Amino acid sequence: MLPPATDPGLVPNPSKLSRTAGAFTLDDTTTIRVTPGAAPAAALLRTLLAPATGLPLPLAPDGRIVLVLDPGLTGLGAEGYGLSVTGETVLLRAADAAGLRHGVQTIRQLLPVAALRSEPVRGVRWSVPGVEITDVPRYAWRGAMLDVARRFRPVSFLRRFTDLLALHKLNVLHLHMTDDQGWRMPVAAYPRLTEVAGVPHGGAYSREELRDLVAYAADRGVTVVPEIEMPGHARAALAAYPHLGNFPERRLDVWQGWGVSDTIFGVTDDVLVFCRTVLDEVMDLFPSPYIHVGGDECPTTEWHRSPTALRRVAEEGLDGPDALHGWFMEHIGNVVTARGRRPLGWTDTGRDLPESFAVVAWRDEEHGLAAASRGQPVIMAPHRSTYLDYPQSAHPDEPPGQPGDTVDLPTVYATEPAPAHWGAAAAARVLGTQAQLWTEYVPTEAHAEYLVFPRLCALADTAWSGGRDWPGFQARLHHHRTRLDALGVPSRPSAILRPERTTR
Repeated sequence: MLPPATDPGLVPNPSKLSRTAGAFTLDDTTTIRVTPGAAPAAALLRTLLAPATGLPLPLAPDGRIVLVLDPGLTGLGAEGYGLSVTGETVLLRAADAAGLRHGVQTIRQLLPVAALRSEPVRGVRWSVPGVEITDVPRYAWRGAMLDVARRFRPVSFLRRFTDLLALHKLNVLHLHMTDDQGWRMPVAAYPRLTEVAGVPHGGAYSREELRDLVAYAADRGVTVVPEIEMPGHARAALAAYPHLGNFPERRLDVWQGWGVSDTIFGVTDDVLVFCRTVLDEVMDLFPSPYIHVGGDECPTTEWHRSPTALRRVAEEGLDGPDALHGWFMEHIGNVVTARGRRPLGWTDTGRDLPESFAVVAWRDEEHGLAAASRGQPVIMAPHRSTYLDYPQSAHPDEPPGQPGDTVDLPTVYATEPAPAHWGAAAAARVLGTQAQLWTEYVPTEAHAEYLVFPRLCALADTAWSGGRDWPGFQARLHHHRTRLDALGVPSRPSAILRPERTTR
């Protein structure tokens, strides 16, 4: 075992951790005791440890692994937990089921690295070192966006990705399911969305697959937030249903290029009915309190040329075609709020989405400040520090990524969701942060994982515990990389590894 003074290298870093003497060893006789409401966390622990350890870990009234759900532990909040490990017991306590799930992931990381493997491992002593941990996250929104519109990924990969998020105590999987290049979600009233728009770059999901994914993620403490892009990034939908465009007589293919298409939704009543029908199905499948409806990168050139759009401008008394964007998003936001959910969108400026929206600030941190100053909840996702499709370095052997920039590990770690100069009122409106993996230049699942890790570890650490100890993070990541190896996450080739920057 590690000596008591040794840091176990947890990622993200707990709020408070101290090493104590002794260690608890799990074997075939180990059982789990639960209080009411804690049984699902025990089931998760068994599910996660069984492949490598083969340990049954049944429930028993005298179990020495004790999981306690106690709503009276208000100081831990909804996601915090306390963990005490001695030679005799493992005691995990939380006020909410989410906290127990996070504590289970900590136990998983404290075990020998082999416990993360997906096949049976023999000859390992499954011991947890003595620790006292009190752990509460800094931000409530800690996520990652995966673009499955540009490149379809099977549900098996989405489940694996969800497991990797949960290991790092990330609690949001934002699925970008529609764009110019593809439409991945079935809608009963519009079957051509998947028959036509779902074919390029891979395919589409069934309702059953998406419903099962939502349940699988929820069991691990991860909320799946769906995104349906509008009114821009819509060419795949218009290839399936041309009458929803600004020029109904035009026939289009699903776009095979990358970047931003200027082909956008029209502003007719038929379009509004379509969007409402789609969002109703989305909200039937996804219980997420936030529903992402895009809103970004919407060229208005077609609205300037469309007689129907110009007529809508006149009927609504708008200042001009550009004002149709706000009009459109207001209608869409009302659809979402009428179902008791909160609309969420990408902000290009910080002032371009209705005040009923929560926003994801992706261009610049000052756009996040502008939205927060209007009273909007903000998720910080500045592209220069959270876009993981950018290469990790400028080394000539680095696999290709999104051109135009690099985002290295220290840059991701230095992400500050609420910059100091914002002031207390604006900072209080920051829900958290998330990473983005756009997939134009990500042809395989292995390439996706290579780009995501270990940079997502840095964002997880920042979102959970503060991101203010770069040397400490480096030291913990050195050990944590062995966990990623055990999970089969691709590593960077040694030829392009360089010493990381040590300044912040």
